[in-house]
Amino acid sequence: MSATLSQLEKHDGFIARHIGPNEGQTAEMLKTLGVASLDALMQQIVPEQIRLNGPMALAPAKSEHEALAYLKKIASKNKIYKSFIGMGYYDTVTPPVILRNVLENPGWYTAYTPYQPEIAQGRLETLLNFQQMIVDFTGLDIANASLLDEGTAAAEAMALARRSSKSKSNQFFVDVDTHPQTIDVIRTRAEAFGFETVIAPASEALKHDYFGVLLSYPGSSGQVNDFSSLITALKDRKAVVILATDLLALCLLKSPGELGADIAIGSAQRFGVPFGFGGPHAAFMAGKDEHKRNLPGRIIGVSIDKRGNRALRMAMQTREQHIRREKATSNICTAQVLLSNMAVMYAMYHGPQGLKDIAERTHRLMSIFVAGLRAKGAHVDTKAFFDTVTVDVGSVREQVYMRALAHKMNLRLVGETKLGVSFDEKTTRDDVVALWEVFLQDQAQGLDVAQLDALFAQTGLQDIPDQLQRSSAYLTHPTFSRYHSETDMLRYLKQLENKDFSLTHGMIPLGSCTMKLNATSEMIPVTWPEFGDVHPFVPLVQAQGYLEMIHELEAQLRAITGFDAISIQPNSGAQGEYAGLLTIRKYHESRGEGHRNVCLIPQSAHGTNPASAQMANFRVVVTACDKEGNIDLADMEAKAKEHADNLACLMMTYPSTHGVYEESAKQICDLIHSYGGQVYMDGANLNAQVGLTAPARIGADVSHMNLHKTFCIPHGGGGPGMGPIGVRAHLAPFLPNHAVVHLEGPNPGNGSVSAAPWGSASILTISWAYITMMGPQGLKRATEYAILNGNYIAKRLGEHFPVLYTGRNGRVAHECILDIRPLKEASGISEEDIAKRLMDYGFHAPTMSFPVAGTLMVEPTESESKEELDRFIDAMISIRKEIDNVQNGVWPLDNNPLVNAPHTLADITEGEWTRPYSREQAVFPMPAQKHNKFWPSVNRIDNVYGDRNLFCVCPPMEDYQA
Repeated sequence: MSATLSQLEKHDGFIARHIGPNEGQTAEMLKTLGVASLDALMQQIVPEQIRLNGPMALAPAKSEHEALAYLKKIASKNKIYKSFIGMGYYDTVTPPVILRNVLENPGWYTAYTPYQPEIAQGRLETLLNFQQMIVDFTGLDIANASLLDEGTAAAEAMALARRSSKSKSNQFFVDVDTHPQTIDVIRTRAEAFGFETVIAPASEALKHDYFGVLLSYPGSSGQVNDFSSLITALKDRKAVVILATDLLALCLLKSPGELGADIAIGSAQRFGVPFGFGGPHAAFMAGKDEHKRNLPGRIIGVSIDKRGNRALRMAMQTREQHIRREKATSNICTAQVLLSNMAVMYAMYHGPQGLKDIAERTHRLMSIFVAGLRAKGAHVDTKAFFDTVTVDVGSVREQVYMRALAHKMNLRLVGETKLGVSFDEKTTRDDVVALWEVFLQDQAQGLDVAQLDALFAQTGLQDIPDQLQRSSAYLTHPTFSRYHSETDMLRYLKQLENKDFSLTHGMIPLGSCTMKLNATSEMIPVTWPEFGDVHPFVPLVQAQGYLEMIHELEAQLRAITGFDAISIQPNSGAQGEYAGLLTIRKYHESRGEGHRNVCLIPQSAHGTNPASAQMANFRVVVTACDKEGNIDLADMEAKAKEHADNLACLMMTYPSTHGVYEESAKQICDLIHSYGGQVYMDGANLNAQVGLTAPARIGADVSHMNLHKTFCIPHGGGGPGMGPIGVRAHLAPFLPNHAVVHLEGPNPGNGSVSAAPWGSASILTISWAYITMMGPQGLKRATEYAILNGNYIAKRLGEHFPVLYTGRNGRVAHECILDIRPLKEASGISEEDIAKRLMDYGFHAPTMSFPVAGTLMVEPTESESKEELDRFIDAMISIRKEIDNVQNGVWPLDNNPLVNAPHTLADITEGEWTRPYSREQAVFPMPAQKHNKFWPSVNRIDNVYGDRNLFCVCPPMEDYQA
């Protein structure tokens, strides 16, 4: 054997499998670019003054099996106790057919946000089903396609109430019997907006005038109140009334709409989505028809395609934060698509009767438990309830709580003398008996579950008042009654999956969105019970595995970014922006400079930047870019000087949103600091920094990290994501804390930005695994290959499409912008026509018209091989020739493969073909496609029709059959 043992022990297999081009392909690509090595290319592109001097302080790479074995050992330190904590998080059974075929299926989790709806009809259908489900349960007119979590949904509802209310009050009332984490997130958002929050019993809601009132139904204590008369009185005072509610409870309780509520919010977590120590979970929001133009988040609407057939798309204010910028009503640019898909599939699998059975069983077990306690003289505070009660045990609370722990049961501590108990789908008769013994000890003898069950069978839902018992139907659309067998559900899931383009089909070259490989070994731990079955509010001694993994990830992110402290809490990139800006605001206030409220944002910034600044109550001042797309230094300095006394911060993206490494980045940071401001660096392009430079090295004070971009958490068809922030030491005290689980480091009084203390904790395992298996050398190599691939595409396509912006030596960063405007002017073919035509070639389009209208922004990532890059390049060159045919009059502008794209099976099976190009040109423009064709399921969708005829629930079943 010629190899040494040390060579044989090299564990670089994962790195080589993550990075697409092999050695031979790398050499060919470097030759095309005219450089001798990757290092030489980096020297040409990344400014010397920001380059790192040495490797990142990370542990050497582990192989896949080593990393998984190590993580399994960490996971084993989590203790899985039976949870009776409740507080908006409930144990649930994920049907295996949904677990395996959705949550664990890359055909579902590697798809991108459905901005190209013609190749996203599958998940758009499930999202429409989700909206229908929420509308049915809440009794309201319209629902969105999910929000990040219940706490942030409540905060968004408060903002919606302010926009909708005719009241002149600046006060927002919150029922004290609301989950404490929800109150915490509301307070944080209200403080930034300048609203005054009043937290008090619901009975006091009429003492003053409020622009909005949030009531909890059921309450956090479990109490179910009839709020109908209170809601009527509040609306007479022009208050917008929001009900925080529970989907399973609404199987049995009168709907919020029937009580008169304007808005309903809550979480769909208990519909088949594991605890995951806090997430990811899909929240929901529903409102009245009058709210449809102001409802935050994404809304899926029904439109028609070019043939007049039903087709789905994201409606109305989709990406309105990018369009309206600082005037946007929200910075939300994502949803929890994968999780809302799971929740609605759970509802479809069980159907209305199955869900009602689960609800009635859960309620019955709680009624039996309470009846047993009361029979033995125990004091149950809760008079009317669904699944949760509060028990006053007086001075023995600690003993009862510890007895529960000894039985591996978690109860909720309430006040000084009380304990909360919540039941769920997994609660059993044996649990009721065990809890009786915990609360009553020897007195529990003689209590019989079966005996009490027989009694309740005669009396019905005795613990829900008659006037609050639901009589209205829900989930009546046939789609909720068709898929109750596993065979039917399996085939339905596969049918939907086949309509959607994902990374399983080919490259998704989205500039700024970074659709990286989501390696299978990174995904496996997400569904381990050791991570999935942990309630976010367990005693931390039971979550030592989670804390160890999180602390290791924080250390990894510190080493990568150069920052001193990390907050894992923000559970989206936009929420990371918001959290970072709040941190800057609190820092200025701590120094007596709370008047600093001006946020400088370059014209090239992400659209969420000004929207986030507006949410943090900063005044946005836009700075210019020069003709090369760089920040205009002279204008930046002039604006900084003009607003010096009030300058709070600058928001910048690096490399820039225009896809280049700006030479003056360090100089810009120094300039802002000289005027007393802080630098916020948008982390959208962090994947072009890792190992070569770092935000702190460049001069940033705070930055968010899109874990779903740089660190491989999958996009899930439009969510989940994570957006932790890193900060320098002087900002560390001002990071988010949490009302329920107090975090070490940030000031104790700091509010939270997410419902759970560590955000969507269960998917942090993905980024931990990626960093652990790549190590410092692998991560640096990934950045180098992202830059190599981006420049290879720019070089080869630059001969056919103008590359709008380049940096030093005519190079780009990891992405490039192709300028379609001159071609459109010459030929009439638009960037949208090219995007749709790419579907016929078997590709998802690049990012369209962002950051510059009339362009395509291409980012290949490091995981695509030269073969795949060439396939995309060849497709684009072929499309360029098609444009020439239009320009030269070979094909008319109104009838050619581009304006008719995408082509479907319906096109080529129609009887008479009258188009000036062949059927083969339409659907097989490249020969290789005959062996591997992705078929769009609808023709080009009419966006205008969809907005003018807004319809956001499931159409009649005849439409599906047609």
